[in-house]
Amino acid sequence: MYSMPYFKEKDFAIIKSFMQANAFVVLCGADKSGKPVATHVPVLIEEKEDALYLQGHIMRQTDHHKIFAENPQVLAIFNGPHTYVSASWYSNQQQASTWNYITVHARGELRFLEQHELIRILEKTTAHFENNPASPSLVSHMPEEYVQRLSKGIIAFEIKVSAIDNVFKLSQNKDTKSFDTIVANLQLQDAPAIEIAAEMQKRKAQIFPS
Repeated sequence: MYSMPYFKEKDFAIIKSFMQANAFVVLCGADKSGKPVATHVPVLIEEKEDALYLQGHIMRQTDHHKIFAENPQVLAIFNGPHTYVSASWYSNQQQASTWNYITVHARGELRFLEQHELIRILEKTTAHFENNPASPSLVSHMPEEYVQRLSKGIIAFEIKVSAIDNVFKLSQNKDTKSFDTIVANLQLQDAPAIEIAAEMQKRKAQIFPS
């Protein structure tokens, strides 16, 4: 991971909030021979026993199911908005252009859960993402026979997070004039660029204290 101190977010509450808002992760691992595997899954984030846990489910008998069973050490990547930043927006334009982005990496050990825990994870997942207790699509509102049939093809997991790293790369290393020009130009771009501009504006007073 890009480890520059000025691109690191130190407030865990902000990091956790970002993870919750970007909970469709890339879950990466490797088998015993080093062959890599990755899968894309939504996760729930839970704090318990003074530790952070990620919970979710994947299909059974896939390459990632087999590899995670073989090697439980995994990396979950939480991706946020990202955008190109042109050097033409800098005070000194004879520099390299770059990319602004936000990401969090969570490492930990994955364990697969039992059937009754799978049902609980499915109920929690639909309740969280539906965000509507009256939704007919909640697992808790579905026919038991359907849920049991569906659950035969999937398996729940829980990851105890052992380390978290992050990059909030938001032009913190630029001068004030360049920073303001970057923000102004990003506000004219697509949605991810506008999101990055908003994040930069939030931090401006902290980056450039008066």
